[in-house]
Amino acid sequence: QVQLVESGGGSVQPGGSLRPSCAASGSIYGTLCMARFRQAPGKEREGVASIYPTRGIKAYDDSVKGRVTISVDRAKRILYLQMNNLKPEDTAMYYCAADFCPSTRDFATNWNRARTYSYWGQGTQVTVS
Repeated sequence: QVQLVESGGGSVQPGGSLRPSCAASGSIYGTLCMARFRQAPGKEREGVASIYPTRGIKAYDDSVKGRVTISVDRAKRILYLQMNNLKPEDTAMYYCAADFCPSTRDFATNWNRARTYSYWGQGTQVTVS
């Protein structure tokens, strides 16, 4: 079993920055691919970014490219999402997600699908206004 604990959300003005983090713990025997999803009120959960640590592969939704960087401290098993130039439309509950990495082809195809991930954090609110 894998546990994900999130922190680092908050409220900022447009143009501001935040760096929410997610710490993984538990029975981790293998490589975890980790991702960030977000869900705004009345909308479906959507993938923001994901990382395949051992292959150095990162994927981003078009809406955040150039403003967001996903990274992981593999030794500490902590996922970071550096978000810059935040916009009001970035306001949402942000969720950390993880599962053991698939093939790189499957990762490229499915990284932004919620069903790809078995483990989820409790969520952290990001508000831009």
